[in-house]
Amino acid sequence: MRARPRFQTILPIAALAAVLSTAACGESGSSGTGGDSAASGSSASGDACAPVAGDQLVVLDDDKGLQNADNIVPVVNAAASTANPALLQALNTVSAALTEEDLIGMNKAVDIDRKSATDVAAAYVSDKDLGSGVTGGSGPIVVGAADFSESQVLANVYADTLNAAGFQATVQTVGNRELYLPALERGEIQAFPEYLATVTEALDADDARQVATSDADETLAAAQPLAQQAGLVFGEPAEATDQNAFAVTQEFADALGVTTLSELADACGDGSLTLGGPGECPTRPQCQLGLQDTYGLEFASFSEYDAGGPLTKAAIQQGDVSIGLVFSSDGALAKQ
Repeated sequence: MRARPRFQTILPIAALAAVLSTAACGESGSSGTGGDSAASGSSASGDACAPVAGDQLVVLDDDKGLQNADNIVPVVNAAASTANPALLQALNTVSAALTEEDLIGMNKAVDIDRKSATDVAAAYVSDKDLGSGVTGGSGPIVVGAADFSESQVLANVYADTLNAAGFQATVQTVGNRELYLPALERGEIQAFPEYLATVTEALDADDARQVATSDADETLAAAQPLAQQAGLVFGEPAEATDQNAFAVTQEFADALGVTTLSELADACGDGSLTLGGPGECPTRPQCQLGLQDTYGLEFASFSEYDAGGPLTKAAIQQGDVSIGLVFSSDGALAKQ
């Protein structure tokens, strides 16, 4: 399981990379909490936004900022950064290049096409010529990785970029955040590809408040003093994110002419929209509650599946639900 919490640092990612390629053949989930029209606040249902089956999944833009900014960001040990400024300079070249489409493509190559994380990372660094314009890099650097495929890919992208900049970089799998953050603070590893909002909340460690927001610049500003206290330095966030997202089929989006969640709310006022996701979704502010409160969306029903995993994706593709919770960098979102 990915060691990154979701739903305002409550729900962990449950989608294992090894099962992403089965998304089109998973069984539909059963109706879960919030599973009738009374729970959605809708008194009657029509069919304007009934599910439409299709193979291509598309994410609707979170145009009102429901989700926190979990952009990919390099986090490095402060002492290592001070000793060699080229360390962060090289990693920032990754951030400058890494788009959402790039990350989805690399995840597809590993999780669905079954290519190795090292080969995919090497091809990406070579194609983008990352790190080649950075000078002054030298000495050994250990880049940490968590034990899921996206982290492995990103860690290898970081290491290959550092090698291109003159370092002797290697990748070490450290495990979950409870293990790798202390290792990074102690300097046992020197760099790590992190998720901006999630690591900011982890460094804050105050459950009574939330310092991360949907704005990457604001979240980075909140993270920097927390990082300094921990002996860490943040680089520049990439455009690419891995965060909660809501997907429909391309056929559904085309039929309604929608690309954003606001447009979906405008088009689906008859209460016919159905939602799929993990069992916690109806009570979480970044899932069904947030969709209702932020966008005014109404749901005829909620069906319980998994957290961004193959069952939810299959339910959307098979036309069992109109919209479902996925993760924004999922390889299944690659254009077919």
